[in-house]
Amino acid sequence: MQDRDYDVLVIGSANADLTVRVDRRPGPGETVPGTDLVESAGGKGANQAAAAARLGARTALLAKVGDDAFGELLLDAQRAAGTELRHVLVEPGARTGTALIVVGPDGDNQIVVSPGANARLSAADVRAARDAVAAARVVSLQWEVPEETVAAAVAVAGETGARVVLNPSPVPGALRAELLAAADPLVVNEHEAQLLSGVSGGEPAEWARVLRELGARSVVVTLGGEGALVLDGDGAAVRIPGVKVNVVDTTGAGDAFTGALAARLARGASLEEAARFAVRVGAVAVTRAGAQPSYPGAEEVSRS
Repeated sequence: MQDRDYDVLVIGSANADLTVRVDRRPGPGETVPGTDLVESAGGKGANQAAAAARLGARTALLAKVGDDAFGELLLDAQRAAGTELRHVLVEPGARTGTALIVVGPDGDNQIVVSPGANARLSAADVRAARDAVAAARVVSLQWEVPEETVAAAVAVAGETGARVVLNPSPVPGALRAELLAAADPLVVNEHEAQLLSGVSGGEPAEWARVLRELGARSVVVTLGGEGALVLDGDGAAVRIPGVKVNVVDTTGAGDAFTGALAARLARGASLEEAARFAVRVGAVAVTRAGAQPSYPGAEEVSRS
């Protein structure tokens, strides 16, 4: 495998997560009591970087934060995880992205994201970081930054030979052909798979095959507690069972999965092997509160 400085370069968002737990979610126009507000580091890009770094992957993050207290919170969390931060940009006068999270008694959540500085991470910023992309084996991308920024990252990754892990979440209405064609794999949950494939109902293998036919090189459909489905380049669909755990909080579990997947792919694992490992990482993450604070190290996953 070609030698690179980074196993994984994540290009994407960084948010401060503001989380409150409730006994039940409010209905329209209703107010319910909740726990004290908890501030923690989040954002799909930063989450995936932290997950990969904690598992021992040489990980860098290209993101943009504001010059505020939340920006410092995010940078401190990445330092603790072991992420390379030289490519994180601080935007003077901007507010750091923020996610407002309500967690119900079943551990499921509802999230509203205010993009803040994430909306200012530009295609030009990506092109200026070409050397960082060239230094990475795998580039992991999501959709909490502008689409043109994602497109620029895909283009530079293609020019420099980096493998692209594409997680189009929050899901756009449709994926441009050149973005879908770069995905190896495309990582989607059940809702995203149905929306992007245009197949309502059906089974995960059907959604994955349609997404392959539309251009994705390979596909992983995450299935929550039921595990995942992998459709690799040879066209064989493999169902990976979930791990039964006591769910506390699902916030950031998909990012834990994607970060772990990217880390294992960068080390030369097959897509099926990487996904089996990622399912175990996600299972550990949902047993604890929060996103990044819940992510395990490699030794903990090996014991699970």
